Amino acid sequence: MTQPFHLAIPVDDLDKARAFYGDLLGFKQGRSDTQWIDWDMYGHQLVTHCVKRMPTPPEYNSVDGHNVPVPHFGVVLTMADWQQLADRLVAAKVEFVIEPYIRFKGQAGEQATLFFMDPAGNALEFKAFKDMGQLFAVD
Repeated sequence: MTQPFHLAIPVDDLDKARAFYGDLLGFKQGRSDTQWIDWDMYGHQLVTHCVKRMPTPPEYNSVDGHNVPVPHFGVVLTMADWQQLADRLVAAKVEFVIEPYIRFKGQAGEQATLFFMDPAGNALEFKAFKDMGQLFAVD
């Protein structure tokens, strides 16, 4: 495994963050305090920090004919883990920004992807590759 990363994001309600990241996404909760919660996001550390006011909403860029929210974050999963997450989100009737689909089909970098927002308006992307060698493919 590569080295885990650490990402801190703003949220405006820790109870909603706990329900979303813990209950819906199934991330294990780590340390916490009155203003933050650590999460195990597929072996990486995600920290939700409570803020009084959220930063501006994301903007969008066109990628493969879809409007991708910027900024966004997420993890590259195995195809099996990605499918399991996609199925869980669909069953929970999550509102997708971009529904699960195969992006760049038949091209370099072909990948499964999906986008959705957390309750605070942070955009998340989870993707997977049948061939991890395509992660940084250019042609």
